Amino acid sequence: MNKILLRTEGLVVLASSIYFYFNLEFRWPALVILLLAPDLSALGYVKNNKVGSVLYNLFHTYSVPIAIIICSVAIHSHISLMIGLLWAAHIGMDRMFGFGLKYPTKFQDTHLNRI
Repeated sequence: MNKILLRTEGLVVLASSIYFYFNLEFRWPALVILLLAPDLSALGYVKNNKVGSVLYNLFHTYSVPIAIIICSVAIHSHISLMIGLLWAAHIGMDRMFGFGLKYPTKFQDTHLNRI
């Protein structure tokens, strides 16, 4: 049941982020380019599992994109808002597919399950 709820939550975040993205009339090219950008954080695994997991988790927690979205609304920054929405959409997409935050043991060990 928990997996279903977490995946559903991810779907809702992904769908609402994409909805607001296009409702604000942002364009397709940025979505295509930036939607997978947070996965570049997995390059930390080249160093070792601990560095990789810390870097990956930093880029795959909702706290940072939500803070960016709030700040961008407060200062009326469309570029920051676009980045925050796409970042949140990426995390939602990952959660929807069952990818979670990483433990420092192996890349496959996540808080949702083992991939």
